[in-house]
Amino acid sequence: MNKLGFIGMGNMAQALAAGFIQSGSIDKSKVFAFAPNQDKLKKNSQRIGFTPCESVKELAEAADTLVMACKPYQIESVLNDLGNSLEGKALISVAAGWDHVKYQQHLQTNTRIQFVMPNTPAMVGEGVLLFEETNSLQPEERTEIMKLFESVGLVQELPTSQMGIGGAVTGCGPAFVDLMIEAYGDAAVKYGMKRADAYRLISQMILGSAKLQLATGEHPGVLKDNVCSPAGTTIRGVTALEENGFRNACVKSIEAIMER
Repeated sequence: MNKLGFIGMGNMAQALAAGFIQSGSIDKSKVFAFAPNQDKLKKNSQRIGFTPCESVKELAEAADTLVMACKPYQIESVLNDLGNSLEGKALISVAAGWDHVKYQQHLQTNTRIQFVMPNTPAMVGEGVLLFEETNSLQPEERTEIMKLFESVGLVQELPTSQMGIGGAVTGCGPAFVDLMIEAYGDAAVKYGMKRADAYRLISQMILGSAKLQLATGEHPGVLKDNVCSPAGTTIRGVTALEENGFRNACVKSIEAIMER
């Protein structure tokens, strides 16, 4: 990978481009992007450091590795506009639903493809980047691209059959966590705390709890038990959550996504 080009420059593409450049994983002179809104594209280029392109074909000429970061419903149109410009190039797609098999139905066999599912915490370098196991990248090329994505979070390879559930948990999960932050914030406000202070403390608590689990590798139940003293306050709260179906609600939220 010599030069990287983003097709689309929405929030996720901005997060990835900024993360790649700021981490030093790739020099800004080697990053290009195209988006229909040229004014916004140029403003983002000044802030992030990439080179803006005036057309998707210009982008394809400038870069040897392309990141498909537009909306999923726009992809077929973009592929038509690109024509044969993707031949011999690597295409990294971060658009939901467009896996390796689907791209094979629309592209020549000499375009190398990798499907990646990122999530919004990549914007602060704490994302989860799911790499579909099935791909057609060259081995060294894939290693290089995975290392690049590691600059914005945790990279995990999954078989195609698990990309759906992986995306549901890590892609939709941030919204569920945000809902929990808001709910516990409401509880704190109810008992006199300022909302801004509540959100700050709760978010840090969640961040710290997650880092503790990752650092220790302990089962979440063990970490929960470590906080629950006999007849203490925490076990009372845990019991209240169980009585109100907390675990079941978590499972149901994923079932609602997977069984749609």
